Amino acid sequence: MKSIFITFDQAYFNRIIEVLNKNNCRGFSYFEQVQGRGSHTGTPHYGSHAWPSMCSAIITIVPDDKVKPILAQLHEMDEETQQLGLRAFVWNIEDSI
Repeated sequence: MKSIFITFDQAYFNRIIEVLNKNNCRGFSYFEQVQGRGSHTGTPHYGSHAWPSMCSAIITIVPDDKVKPILAQLHEMDEETQQLGLRAFVWNIEDSI
Protein backbone atom coordinates (compact mmCIF):
# COMPACT_ATOMS: atom_id res chain seq x y z
CA MET A 1 0.00 0.00 0.00
CA LYS A 2 1.06 3.57 -0.68
CA SER A 3 -0.10 6.94 0.53
CA ILE A 4 -0.47 9.75 -2.00
CA PHE A 5 -0.51 13.23 -0.49
CA ILE A 6 -1.74 15.78 -3.04
CA THR A 7 -1.48 19.54 -2.48
CA PHE A 8 -3.24 21.75 -4.99
CA ASP A 9 -4.86 25.08 -5.77
CA GLN A 10 -8.52 24.89 -4.78
CA ALA A 11 -9.52 25.30 -8.43
CA TYR A 12 -8.35 21.70 -9.02
CA PHE A 13 -10.68 20.07 -6.47
CA ASN A 14 -13.30 18.63 -8.83
CA ARG A 15 -10.69 17.41 -11.31
CA ILE A 16 -8.71 15.64 -8.58
CA ILE A 17 -11.87 13.94 -7.30
CA GLU A 18 -12.47 12.79 -10.90
CA VAL A 19 -8.97 11.28 -11.03
CA LEU A 20 -9.56 9.42 -7.77
CA ASN A 21 -12.97 8.19 -8.95
CA LYS A 22 -11.60 7.01 -12.32
CA ASN A 23 -8.97 5.00 -10.46
CA ASN A 24 -11.49 3.50 -8.02
CA CYS A 25 -9.96 5.28 -5.01
CA ARG A 26 -12.91 5.63 -2.71
CA GLY A 27 -11.22 6.56 0.56
CA PHE A 28 -9.43 9.84 1.16
CA SER A 29 -9.13 12.67 3.66
CA TYR A 30 -9.60 16.24 2.43
CA PHE A 31 -8.06 19.34 4.00
CA GLU A 32 -10.00 22.27 2.56
CA GLN A 33 -7.72 25.17 3.45
CA VAL A 34 -3.96 24.75 3.46
CA GLN A 35 -1.47 27.57 3.15
CA GLY A 36 1.87 27.25 1.41
CA ARG A 37 4.09 28.01 -1.50
CA GLY A 38 5.90 25.88 -4.04
CA SER A 39 9.55 25.07 -3.62
CA HIS A 40 10.56 26.14 -7.14
CA THR A 41 7.86 28.08 -8.99
CA GLY A 42 4.31 29.31 -8.60
CA THR A 43 2.79 31.93 -6.40
CA PRO A 44 2.22 31.64 -2.64
CA HIS A 45 -1.19 30.51 -1.43
CA TYR A 46 -1.67 32.37 1.85
CA GLY A 47 -5.28 33.56 1.73
CA SER A 48 -4.08 37.11 2.39
CA HIS A 49 -4.72 40.40 0.57
CA ALA A 50 -1.38 40.12 -1.22
CA TRP A 51 -1.71 36.39 -1.96
CA PRO A 52 -5.46 35.63 -1.89
CA SER A 53 -5.57 32.11 -3.30
CA MET A 54 -5.59 29.07 -1.03
CA CYS A 55 -4.44 25.48 -1.36
CA SER A 56 -6.18 22.31 -0.38
CA ALA A 57 -4.79 18.83 0.22
CA ILE A 58 -5.99 15.26 -0.10
CA ILE A 59 -4.38 12.15 1.28
CA THR A 60 -5.39 8.72 0.05
CA ILE A 61 -4.10 5.21 0.62
CA VAL A 62 -4.01 3.05 -2.50
CA PRO A 63 -2.64 -0.28 -3.73
CA ASP A 64 0.84 0.01 -5.25
CA ASP A 65 -0.41 -0.52 -8.81
CA LYS A 66 -2.66 2.58 -8.62
CA VAL A 67 0.19 5.03 -7.91
CA LYS A 68 1.69 5.44 -11.39
CA PRO A 69 -1.64 6.01 -13.22
CA ILE A 70 -2.78 8.55 -10.63
CA LEU A 71 0.54 10.40 -10.67
CA ALA A 72 0.52 10.46 -14.49
CA GLN A 73 -2.96 12.00 -14.56
CA LEU A 74 -2.05 14.56 -11.91
CA HIS A 75 1.16 15.45 -13.76
CA GLU A 76 -0.82 16.01 -16.96
CA MET A 77 -3.14 18.37 -15.07
CA ASP A 78 -0.19 20.26 -13.60
CA GLU A 79 1.46 20.62 -17.01
CA GLU A 80 -1.70 22.24 -18.43
CA THR A 81 -1.84 24.98 -15.78
CA GLN A 82 1.49 25.11 -13.95
CA GLN A 83 0.88 28.46 -12.25
CA LEU A 84 -2.01 27.06 -10.20
CA GLY A 85 0.23 24.66 -8.34
CA LEU A 86 -0.21 20.93 -7.86
CA ARG A 87 2.18 18.50 -6.16
CA ALA A 88 1.87 14.85 -5.17
CA PHE A 89 4.07 12.90 -2.77
CA VAL A 90 4.10 9.15 -2.21
CA TRP A 91 4.95 7.31 1.01
CA ASN A 92 5.02 3.62 1.89
CA ILE A 93 2.33 2.47 4.28
CA GLU A 94 3.84 -0.02 6.71
CA ASP A 95 0.70 -0.98 8.61
CA SER A 96 -2.94 -0.03 9.08
CA ILE A 97 -5.96 -1.03 11.14
